[in-house]
Amino acid sequence: MRDIASLFNSIAPTYDKLNHLLSLNIDKYWRSKSLKDCCLKWEKVLDVACGTADFTLQIAQMGVPEVVGIDLSEAMVEIGKEKVKNANFQKKVHLMKGDCAALPFPENSFDAVTVAFGVRNFAQRARSINEMRRVLKPNGDLVILEFSTPKYFPIKQLYRFYFKRWLPFVGGIISGDKAAYHYLPESVYAFPQDEAFMQELCEAGLQNVKQRRMTFGIATVYYAKKIVKNEKIYPKF
Repeated sequence: MRDIASLFNSIAPTYDKLNHLLSLNIDKYWRSKSLKDCCLKWEKVLDVACGTADFTLQIAQMGVPEVVGIDLSEAMVEIGKEKVKNANFQKKVHLMKGDCAALPFPENSFDAVTVAFGVRNFAQRARSINEMRRVLKPNGDLVILEFSTPKYFPIKQLYRFYFKRWLPFVGGIISGDKAAYHYLPESVYAFPQDEAFMQELCEAGLQNVKQRRMTFGIATVYYAKKIVKNEKIYPKF
């Protein structure tokens, strides 16, 4: 099986165009909805599996002073850097190649960690979630946006046809990599959803875990916090 980095390096040039085309641009709505009211209090955010920096830039555009994006795919990161430059956000957004299973940051570094449509691709998911918790500051937020599968007729059947037939067909033609666009729907169906994934977050020591399904259950956003017991809280003057 191909490694994740080479798969996403292959489709990087057409990734943004296909994402927006195949989702009818609703992916932008999901990103915005998942961040609503959250980022007002954040000063420094880590966007894991940042890809071409769509979510990273959106966080910065919502007023967060410093956003760091990290991704395993060098091709994705390079495209993201161009987008950051074109948006004139070089002072606020910093992108780098790196592995989410071994984040190159000290513990308690970020007010929030975000992942948009990337956690299902983690080769070492439990270790990566632990790493994200490690770099969160006490009382920090974890926000994970991921594809999910609708549960009810007829959306469930329509989604399955679209995702397992139409998406690989169109994605393969435009990107030139049919295997990649067969992998993407397979990875969604293989990913633990709802309570199963929330349990993984709890097992990593995260708390206040909750979820919200969006657009008939096609996407789900998960929220969690890093709460450190016996933490001393001093009054601010």
